[in-house]
Amino acid sequence: MRKFLFLVVLQAVLLSCSNLKQTAENKQIPSLKLISSIEIPFDETFQNTKVGGLSGIDYDAKNDLYYLISDDRSKTNDSRFYTAKIRLVENKLESIHFQSVSTLKNEIGKVYGNWTTTPTTSADPEDIRFNPKTNTLVWSSEGARVITADKEVLQNPSINFMDLKGDFLGNVTLSENLKMQKLEKGPRNNGTLEGITFDKKYKKIYTNIEEPLFEDGDKANTSIGGLIRLYQFNAKTKKNTAQYGYQPEPIAHEPDPKGSFAVNGVSAIQYYGKNQLLVVERSYSTGTQACTIKVFLCDLKKATNVKNHPSFQIQKLELASKKLILNMDDLGIFIDNIEGLTFGPNLANGNRSIIFVSDNNFSDKQKTQILVFELVK
Repeated sequence: MRKFLFLVVLQAVLLSCSNLKQTAENKQIPSLKLISSIEIPFDETFQNTKVGGLSGIDYDAKNDLYYLISDDRSKTNDSRFYTAKIRLVENKLESIHFQSVSTLKNEIGKVYGNWTTTPTTSADPEDIRFNPKTNTLVWSSEGARVITADKEVLQNPSINFMDLKGDFLGNVTLSENLKMQKLEKGPRNNGTLEGITFDKKYKKIYTNIEEPLFEDGDKANTSIGGLIRLYQFNAKTKKNTAQYGYQPEPIAHEPDPKGSFAVNGVSAIQYYGKNQLLVVERSYSTGTQACTIKVFLCDLKKATNVKNHPSFQIQKLELASKKLILNMDDLGIFIDNIEGLTFGPNLANGNRSIIFVSDNNFSDKQKTQILVFELVK
């Protein structure tokens, strides 16, 4: 009888410990609840510029101000970023009011050139982050790798520091495997630096490439995702300190016609907690209007630092772990080309808000969306 009672008590204790472990694990995985959204009209203008191509967003909490960067390669207007006020009333997104627009400047103080006429002098802006410690900004340019019979452009991607007026302050020391090459080695065209985020103390900068380096394997298909790298830089020394492997999902839908353009890659990242990033995966296939957007909680704690590994193909490496926290397909609304996200102000119930923005590629067939979610832990 005593033995039976002991086993019953032991089983109860083990079950309790298991439940506590599950509860602790569940607390670490947040969820996102859509609470409001608006669209910026296609014909919206501000201070003689066309508002579009919004591919990055960040929030200055002290001044309740948002920074948004356009990926205009000086084809419509000069490459630029905006500041804006986004009005939330009782958790409803009521309006966005642009406050200023500033052109991006290169290291000699000039505006970037037009991609169409002078591609080697242009930039391809992708993301922007505000540093309240230094009252400065950092932004990424994707660069270009175009090799055709009549054109060759090898333009390295970059992470650039600037003041609040857009004047150049410096850039990070680029990793060798991020430099464009004529051979099929290094970054792919239009698959390079996308997201940027600081850590909590603004001592580290994380960034990501959208698609695999040539030496790291094939691009994503509808069966398997391509292996990409997440990069960590020291914000003070501006040097690369770590690289981590991350595997996005397969492409969500078969393109129509079959064999036409389709992609799934990482379009944005946001620091979440120690060793953790929110990762936005964006899948698009020809023949579908909407994008499939998934948000994952990525953990780098056990991931191998692959900074000194030339290729994933010849190594057995531990990838960053990931857990799905949102599939925007489940929202039941049209979702376009999400390319930026940031934590916003606290909501009325005290929970944090997260704001996403989409890039309409300056196309009247696409939408510039601003989506506000509640972060539920």
